[in-house]
This record gives sequence, structure tokens and C-alpha cells, in this order.
Amino acid sequence: MLHGKTLNLCYFRSLYSNITYPIPLKTSISYSKIWSIAYPIIIGSVAQNVINVTDTAFLGRLGEVALGGGAIGGLFYMALIMLGWGFGVGTQIVVARRYGEGQLRPIGRTIEHGFFFLMALALVIFTTVKLFGDDLLLSIVDSENIFSTSNEFIRFRIWGIFFAHTNFLFRAFYVGIGRTRVITLTTLVMVAVNVFLDYALMFGNFGFPEMGVSGAALASVIAELSCMLAFFAYTLLRVPTYKFRLFRFSVFSFPLLARILKVSVPMMLQNFFSFSVWFVFFLIIEKMGESELAISNIIRSIYVMLLIPIMGFASAASSLVSFVIGKGREKEVLWTIGKILVLCVASVLFIVLFCSFFPEQLLSVYTANEHLLALGVPLVHVISISAVLLGFGFILFSGVSGTGKTNVSLAIEIIVLAVYVVFTAVMVRYFNVSVTVVWTVEILYGLILSVVSFVYLKSKRWIGAGV
Repeated sequence: MLHGKTLNLCYFRSLYSNITYPIPLKTSISYSKIWSIAYPIIIGSVAQNVINVTDTAFLGRLGEVALGGGAIGGLFYMALIMLGWGFGVGTQIVVARRYGEGQLRPIGRTIEHGFFFLMALALVIFTTVKLFGDDLLLSIVDSENIFSTSNEFIRFRIWGIFFAHTNFLFRAFYVGIGRTRVITLTTLVMVAVNVFLDYALMFGNFGFPEMGVSGAALASVIAELSCMLAFFAYTLLRVPTYKFRLFRFSVFSFPLLARILKVSVPMMLQNFFSFSVWFVFFLIIEKMGESELAISNIIRSIYVMLLIPIMGFASAASSLVSFVIGKGREKEVLWTIGKILVLCVASVLFIVLFCSFFPEQLLSVYTANEHLLALGVPLVHVISISAVLLGFGFILFSGVSGTGKTNVSLAIEIIVLAVYVVFTAVMVRYFNVSVTVVWTVEILYGLILSVVSFVYLKSKRWIGAGV
């Protein structure tokens, strides 16, 4: 997503200056400037979602067991890498704050220390899964067929954690400095590799071995590797690394790592808890039946598509809030978040309306099974409503994180997730409701997250938070 211009402070200053308004200025950040940061992330997310749609569609052609097993295996892997993702988000907040303060050299040191930590974390997770992954899956999955397929998927998929962690760090750097176009470029590389290898390895095309579910996992690993190599190549060729002191790997500083962890650890726990609950959600659905699990995996794929613009604007929100505070303009924070909300919700509504009018056509991309199609139509309407609420919730929540009060964002997430799990478990265990009713927990999640985050931001207790 990066272009070839020399990287310097003038980029961000020109990004937010020379803006004229017919009314008194409330924030120096305009809608167009918010969009300029968010849209490359959104485009990258669209490309990333092609992987999700392709994997799910191909697995659907292999049958309900492959679809359900791939869902459990994929969510298990995602829950594990959420620790690394959370560290990357925390690092992004620190990078944006240093950039807003005009301190370029500390950015390189921050990235280096992040790399050391993430590689160590990846090694610990990888070793743990190799030693205990089978036993863990066996203890939480009821269906033997689903267990076998999930285990087959994880056996290959876990190798990608080293590449994924490196990609998280590159993303933290580029989003933190507001140059996000490279994320689109690298994601397109990853998508092209993944789609080709999915088709080749899952079904044995182009002379490749027919690997089924294992082929989907291996394709994703190689795609993550290709993304990492693209990041490295772009950075070395197009970024003046000397200005940020990137890749110097100078003396290790425990105090610096401690400062990064102070911001990042709550984000790590928050993202890990969030995705772990999502994983538990699917385990609960797995106990309802293989059809319910299969359609839920399809709905998950569609849901991610609905959330694409939200994720892009949420990344912009956390970085812009941190940047504005770094500039000493705390009074602009709420106005900036408000503008991001307008753009985000408008974007989500456009996609939601399309999905609501054509649910059957959308579901038919994934499966031709009439039973699954009948189960899926009402679910599309449920996630359409929840996506709009999450548009508010995620932006406000990312604003809380961007202030540097990541311990508060962790507390908010724990409270909301506790309600999420209890609601889901009670509905399934005691009321024996349909899968459609179970998915309404997403509406509840979006509503509570929005209200709690808004109340905290309005309290202004975040003023003075340092990172």
C-alpha cells in the first residue's frame, strides 16, 4: 500500500493540514483523510476475504464434515494467533504515538523488539500445539469425524504462525505511520497464491497431489509466507529504513519491551479472549449437529465480509486517536471518532442491504444443499442487523484502545464476552433454541459494546494516558 515517496513527517502533516471548512473547525482530520487511511486496509481486507470465501466454498464441495472440521480447525488456529495479533495492535498504537510526536528513530527500535517477542511467542505456541494439540481437540469436539478433520487441518496450518506473526508486525508499522497501501499489495499476493494452491492442492489439479482439507491448510501457510516475503521486499526497496532505524537489531532493551508490553498485553488478552469465545461459540453449535455447524461456517464467511469496512475503519480509528493525542489535540478525539462512525456505518449499510435482498443467491455460492440453504436465509438477516450495531461498537471500542487505555478496553471486552458466552450456553442448553436464535447473540454483543465504549469515551477518564 505504500507508494514510492520519501517517508517523512511532512506526510502526516500534509495529510491533516490545509483543510478548509465553512463552519468552525471541530477536528483537523477530514472525512477524505480518514478514508485515505481506511480504504487501503478495506481493500486489503476484501482481498483477504477472498481467501475466506474460497476456502469455505471449496470445503463445502468436499461435504459437511470437511466444512465443519475446517471451521473448527481454522478457528482453533485463529484463536492461537490472536495473541500475536493483539501484540501487533498494541505496537501499532505505540508507533502511531511516536509518529505523532515526530520521533522517527524510536519506531525502528519498537518494531525490532516486537519482532523478538513475537518470534519467541510463536515458538512457544507452535511447540505447545505439536505436543498437546491432539488431546485438546479430542477433549472439546464430540464428533469423531469433525475431530479427525480438524486435527488434519491443524497439523499443517500451525506452521504458518511464524509468518503470520511477522506480517502482524509489518502491518503495525505501516498502519501506525498512516501508509497503508502496501497492505493491499501484499494481501493481493497472498490471495493469488492461496486461491491457486487451494484449487491445486485440495482437488489434485495441475499435477499437484490431492490433499483435501490438508491442502487447504498448506495453501494458507504458503500464502502467509508469500505475504511476508512481499512485505520484506517492499520495505527494503521502497522505504528509507535509515530514518526509522529499521532492521538495525541493536542492543536489546528490557525497559523498552516492558513499555511496549504495557500497551500490548491487554490487547493480546483482549483479542485472545475474543476469538477464544468465538471458538467456544462454534463448539457449542457443534453439539447441535453437523448441519448447524456447517451452515454456521458459511454464515461466518459471509459475516466476515460484512465486517470488512468495519475492520478498516477500526484500524484507522485506533491509529488516528493515538496520533491526535500525540499531537496534543485531545479535544479532537471525540469529533474524529464521530466522523469515522459516519463513514463506517454508511459503508456497512450498503453491503447489508445487498445481503438482505439476495440471501439465497449469496448462500448458493457456498453450497447447493437445500437443507443448508433453508437454515441459512434467516441467519443472513440476523448478521445483517448485528453488523450495523458492530459498526458503532468496534469504532468506539477502537477509540478507547487508541487512547492508550488498553487495560480499560480489556475490561470492557471481558464484560461483554462474559454476557456473550452465558447467553449462548443458556439458550442452547436450557431452551434448546434453533441456530438462528443462537446467532442473535451477535446483536446483543454489538449493542453492549457500543454503549459501554461510548460511556467511557464521554467520561474523558482517558485524558493523560501515556504509551
